[in-house]
Amino acid sequence: MSVDCIIFGFDEGKLKVLVGRRQMDPGRGEWSLYGGFVAADESLDDAAERTLQDLTGMKKIFMRQVGAFGRVDRDPGERVISIAYYALINVKDYSEKLRAEHQVEWVSINELPRLYSDHNEMVQKAWRMMKQKMRTEPIGFRLLPSLFTLTQLQRLYEAVGGELIDKRNFRKRIKDMDFIEKTELIDKTTSKRGAYLYRFNNRVYNEDSNFKL
Repeated sequence: MSVDCIIFGFDEGKLKVLVGRRQMDPGRGEWSLYGGFVAADESLDDAAERTLQDLTGMKKIFMRQVGAFGRVDRDPGERVISIAYYALINVKDYSEKLRAEHQVEWVSINELPRLYSDHNEMVQKAWRMMKQKMRTEPIGFRLLPSLFTLTQLQRLYEAVGGELIDKRNFRKRIKDMDFIEKTELIDKTTSKRGAYLYRFNNRVYNEDSNFKL
């Protein structure tokens, strides 16, 4: 029994997945998700949390189980059933040193190469689940820095949803959400005029459960 982790990040306006070359047989050198075997004394969630922490150095990462993948011939080495999880992290929080040590790369989900075994299938299922979840829960903020512009937020939803969103309608909906707070800080990295920075207020969100985007 193993776990495989689909780690999503958002960078340069694109939804990305963390992948690397396999360092073991079978499939050595093929592009692959990061995973590991489940120890005899740990639960599936514990195994996934350990695997994520080994790769990223982060604790308490948002993760959800995607499902079981158990096709008989999915692993040419031996009979292996894998439980896939997807996780969301802010790319900027991930240590470049750790990324280099594990020899993994952020690749746009629309430019993913052929991955080992059924890993492409895992990614696609996780993406569908994340899309659905983001319509009813503000999990996407975990992919953004603590302070973000409305343009960044819109680009995130476009990248995850795979389609463009009308700017006026999007901002109108955001304006009605009290848990997305406008700050007095201005980001001037994208234009001379700059754009106001916003933040997600978890306390206010917990008091208002009528989120839908």
